Amino acid sequence: MQKVVLIGGGSASGKTYVLKKVLEKIPSDRVAKISLDDYYKDFSVLPMEERAKINFDHPKAFDWKLLNEQLKALKNGETIEKPIYDFTTHSRSPITEVVEPKDLIIIEGIMALVNKDLRSIGDLKVFINASRERRLVRRIERDMRERGRTYESIIEQYFTTVQPMFEEIIAPSQYYADLIINNDGGSTHSIDVLVSVLENLMKE
Repeated sequence: MQKVVLIGGGSASGKTYVLKKVLEKIPSDRVAKISLDDYYKDFSVLPMEERAKINFDHPKAFDWKLLNEQLKALKNGETIEKPIYDFTTHSRSPITEVVEPKDLIIIEGIMALVNKDLRSIGDLKVFINASRERRLVRRIERDMRERGRTYESIIEQYFTTVQPMFEEIIAPSQYYADLIINNDGGSTHSIDVLVSVLENLMKE
């Protein structure tokens, strides 16, 4: 039986980094990795200027129905065609990704612990924590490098929606976590603990 692991936390808290370190120690052929970001709703019907105004840090921006349906299918041993989201156009790509069921199915994203139905599917819930200052610096570096955003647009979005939604919606979701990992840098002990927990989960 496939095990579902949910990894949540604030934007730029280091979820992808932690997951990368974890997957260096767990055989990749036993893990299916899914980014919650790919399940943003398709806003291609809206003009570009309207898409840029959407609050992507709110649960309403996600296609929870599709995510939960596909996750249940994976857990039942079925292969899915996962959507791919294009952040440069704020729309869903016409290209999909085939994902096969593996021993561990890991869902990573800011809202991974927010949705009740998604939490009910998860066998392990993890929250990645980092200071507000650290998350802001990482967000600026990532969005300028990977998403072609300007410094001014990143700052405006961060203080208009990202940080307020973190405090209102994402931070409280850590109370549903089975394991909380601090990722402000330095020691990797907590990552080693997570690896150990995942290895035990696969043995069940």
